[in-house]
Amino acid sequence: MNLSAPTQIVFIISLVIAIIGILAALGVLAFIPLASVWIVLIAYVVLAAGCLMRGA
Repeated sequence: MNLSAPTQIVFIISLVIAIIGILAALGVLAFIPLASVWIVLIAYVVLAAGCLMRGA
């Protein structure tokens, strides 16, 4: 399995999702129904998928 760097758009998407998770943890975005841990986990999965898929 060869890993590659994610594209810039995948990195930015995962960064935005992670920031949303951090803001949810701080209580700024209290209207989000998911726990902040799951939101940050989704951001990590998106970033990991971007590293595993070539050209994504």
